[in-house]
Amino acid sequence: MPAADADPGMSGGSEPAAPTARGERALSVLWSFGKYLGALLPVYLAGYYGFSISVVLLGLMVYMGWKHSRQQKATRLRSAMYLLENEREFTTKKVFRVKTDLPPWVSFPDVEKVEWLNKILQQAWPFIGQYLEKLLVETVAPAISASSIHLQTLSFTKVNIGDKALKLVGIKAHTEHDKRQVMLDLYLSYAGDVEVNVEIKKYFCKAGVKGIQLHGKLRVILEPLIGDLPLIGAVTMFFIRRPKLDINWTGLTNLLDIPGLNAMSDTMIMDAIASHLVLPNRLTVPLVADLHVAQLRSPLPRGVVRIHLLEAEDLTAKDTVIKGLINGKSDPYAVLRVGTQIFTSHHVDSNLNPQWREIYEVIVHEVPGQELEVEVFDKDPDQDDFLGRAKVDLDIVKKARIVDDWFNLSDVPSGSVHLKLEWLSLLSSADRLSEVIQKNQNLTSKTADPPAAAILAIYLDQAYDLPMRKGNKDPSPMVQISIQDTTKESKTCYGTNNPVWEDAFTFFIQDPRKQDIDIQVKDDDRSSPLGSLTIPLPRLLGAPELTMDQWFQLENSGSGSRIYIKIVLRILWLSDDASPTTPSPRPPVPGSGSGQGGVTSEVNPSGPGGPVKPQPTRPQHTTPDPEFATEGVLRIHLVEAQNLIAKDNFMGGMVKGKSDPYVKIRVAGITFRSHTIKENLNPVWNELYEVILTQLPGQEIQFELFDKDIDQDDFLGRFKLNLRDIISAQFIDTWYTLNDVKSGRVHLVLEWLPRVSEIQRLEQILQYHSQQSYQNKVVPSTGVLFVYVERAHGLPLKKNGKEPKIGAEIILKNVTYKTKICERSTSPRWDEAFRYLIRDPRDETLTVKLSHSWGQVLGSLTLPLREVLAEPGLVLDRWLSLDGALPESQILLRATLKILDTQLAVCRGDASNDGSIDEVIPRWDPSHLDLKHRSGFSINDNPNSTGQVKLTTGYSTEENRLFITVHSCRALAACSKDGADPYVSFILLPDKKATTKRKTATKKRDLNPEFNERFDFDFTLEEATQRRLDLSVKNSVSFMSRERELIGKLQLDLDQIDLKTSVTQWYDLIAETN
Repeated sequence: MPAADADPGMSGGSEPAAPTARGERALSVLWSFGKYLGALLPVYLAGYYGFSISVVLLGLMVYMGWKHSRQQKATRLRSAMYLLENEREFTTKKVFRVKTDLPPWVSFPDVEKVEWLNKILQQAWPFIGQYLEKLLVETVAPAISASSIHLQTLSFTKVNIGDKALKLVGIKAHTEHDKRQVMLDLYLSYAGDVEVNVEIKKYFCKAGVKGIQLHGKLRVILEPLIGDLPLIGAVTMFFIRRPKLDINWTGLTNLLDIPGLNAMSDTMIMDAIASHLVLPNRLTVPLVADLHVAQLRSPLPRGVVRIHLLEAEDLTAKDTVIKGLINGKSDPYAVLRVGTQIFTSHHVDSNLNPQWREIYEVIVHEVPGQELEVEVFDKDPDQDDFLGRAKVDLDIVKKARIVDDWFNLSDVPSGSVHLKLEWLSLLSSADRLSEVIQKNQNLTSKTADPPAAAILAIYLDQAYDLPMRKGNKDPSPMVQISIQDTTKESKTCYGTNNPVWEDAFTFFIQDPRKQDIDIQVKDDDRSSPLGSLTIPLPRLLGAPELTMDQWFQLENSGSGSRIYIKIVLRILWLSDDASPTTPSPRPPVPGSGSGQGGVTSEVNPSGPGGPVKPQPTRPQHTTPDPEFATEGVLRIHLVEAQNLIAKDNFMGGMVKGKSDPYVKIRVAGITFRSHTIKENLNPVWNELYEVILTQLPGQEIQFELFDKDIDQDDFLGRFKLNLRDIISAQFIDTWYTLNDVKSGRVHLVLEWLPRVSEIQRLEQILQYHSQQSYQNKVVPSTGVLFVYVERAHGLPLKKNGKEPKIGAEIILKNVTYKTKICERSTSPRWDEAFRYLIRDPRDETLTVKLSHSWGQVLGSLTLPLREVLAEPGLVLDRWLSLDGALPESQILLRATLKILDTQLAVCRGDASNDGSIDEVIPRWDPSHLDLKHRSGFSINDNPNSTGQVKLTTGYSTEENRLFITVHSCRALAACSKDGADPYVSFILLPDKKATTKRKTATKKRDLNPEFNERFDFDFTLEEATQRRLDLSVKNSVSFMSRERELIGKLQLDLDQIDLKTSVTQWYDLIAETN
């Protein structure tokens, strides 16, 4: 029975398996039959419809090409994935390969391998995928569906970014160029198994991507660096060169892998990426408010390189005869590339040593980073033959100013090209324009365009109130900007008469004295004009710093149609002290150009196989960054405080005591602290502080008051000031109300010190300072010294005969700065800047000490500042001999002294013949505590005065508008124990219908409010002069409040003001009388 029972069970288990296997085999046979039938179907259809057999062969060729392209892409993707997963093994095994096969962190010592960051990316990759899936499904898909009726059924059916995370092969940090930014080069490599499928149900259409490769160098700039969180003002990123992109398509997009179409599709995708992320395009993400994003997104170029393509020698013969048995010649021409700028020379017939003698000019946006690539080809009727390439790092051109040299051509047996490269600096003054134009006339070139004397950068921001199209429809405006024969177009803003373009354009200008800018605003059909504007460039030559940044009224447009444009002109100047290097002879060994063939370092500019760099002539002057010596000095005079809160109470607060107040001042990462005044609610500090500041957007100065206690200090209030407002006012002497407390105010005298180079002001300022005294024993600075240490030459070797690692210490009194330590060299280069506050330049001395790793001293320099005072413009810039070193040991530095002027050191009388001063403003006397007697803050003795208001009143003839800017109020009368909540309202009389009535925002609990609000009125100049300003400063109160509403009034006849010059002035507020 058990055996009998077992047999049916066994047979029953095997019976279903046999039909399943037979079914699978049958399905496989049917599928194979279907594929063969599908392959023969085109042949049958071609015969049925009478097509030529060539159509079938063409289709077969397209299919085979598509299949081959797909297999190549899949192979490349698998190889890239393997390489990224086994990078360390590949690197160690292939260490003797050429540099191009190794990752950047092996090829370049200053590129750091950041494996820890890759581990973070790998760990977070699934969550990044979840975010991208949500973004595509919930945001991108609805936006695409709404954009067209044909795409309403579009949806993402699958979004999977795979398991392979983006990898950072290396990171290089550049911190030596600009102290206010951090520049990073990220070497990105992504070979991912990403899979994204899209379906349009309406048309039964499916498409997608399965696998992407992306390799490139992404530059990330963190600027400006600021003294408040998040410490970085914005993040800017871009690719210096186009990255390499490879995409595996699926579905209907498989057609893009057909030969011919694949190159076209990849080019279109790369063009789309380049339009946003490849120089000169940048992606900028602001992190703080009040940031000039346009200047970060479209900054001025670093400079211009003028390329003299002179000649070539010993090129390879490509036009051979009898299948190579007899060597012929070549018809060479050159292609020059810098980023997206491409130039092609003329070709020279049958010549292996051609001479071109052509000049090109390229705009350089980023150094280090951008390269000049020169490729030489042989001109042929069908496909041109490659004759070699050379690369030159433009950072070397910037440092040398002129490079005149032969460069070996790589990837070919022989050949070299002779280039002369000149770095043209950008001047913001037109003083040397005539000299530049005269020099350019002496240059000869076979190119059609003469050398440029200037570049013009135009930032097209926005337009306002453009005319409507026919049928009262919104236009789709675009802009055409033309200068002489060059025209550039902006993007199109669809369906709006207030477009925002935010586009930047750059033009080369031959003679700005004779050329005009022609601007045409048109609808997207290019035929319907919306307005025009012509700006003569001579008008720009008279503008401050050759810059115009304003609204322009459009011609042939609506009455209110305006366009906002920033125009910057810069003169191209070749430094006088720049001297070309002596061209080295043609390399004696043909075929040595098998290496990298470009300038890649200062030791051997061309790398392996490149030309030996000639010894350049030493520059006679320094070449600091344009931002050198642009910092200013803020002087803070902490005078006193009043009505502070009593924190030291007795008997549980029943008996009021005093406080022991002190002040903390924070600015640009520096903290100052005043001394403590015992038991005083109205302390007088009379302390002075000075700090050197770089003008950065959003920078603030924070003041905090505390009561000194044995345990924890009590808070007495705080307030913040914007540095931009202080710089704008130059001098402020006023009271500031403390925030976050019931009462208290602080008296400050703030001065942004003007910097002058007139030596005659020094004696007056020193005499004034000698009469001042402060509780913290500070002696006011009379100047600021900027020191730029560029390089040294001919330094001695170490005691053991090896080259030293040299650093420089720069010392002035008790302040010491150190440079970086350069690698082993007797001619180090630092390119670093420092600054010092100077008390009396007649008695102070600058000391520079050079040493090996801060140990063995290799030389020193002692520079009395009296020598700088004797230099023209108070600038010393030359080579100086070192003491305690070799006779030829020298250091190249620049010392720039700026005298710090002050409005307080003003003469009250003329200087006598012997140069003495009759009378100088006396020192500050703390007995004069009445606010109305403070210098720089004059209030009328009128008992009805309740404070002051600062206004700017003017008329813009270009916009045909009257504008009134309400800046701020000060020393307003309090309306309650908490002060007041002030706002400003005004009307332009006579105005019966109150159409000109305006009102600012309300500032809470502030008797010194800042508004900075501008109001525009469409009046003619004649109408504006007939108006009367009726202004009131009011306290914002509730309906049931008993507090006083009106703080003060002002009435001002506009015909008493020169509106064309836009007057900024403080006005007294008068209390309302019965």
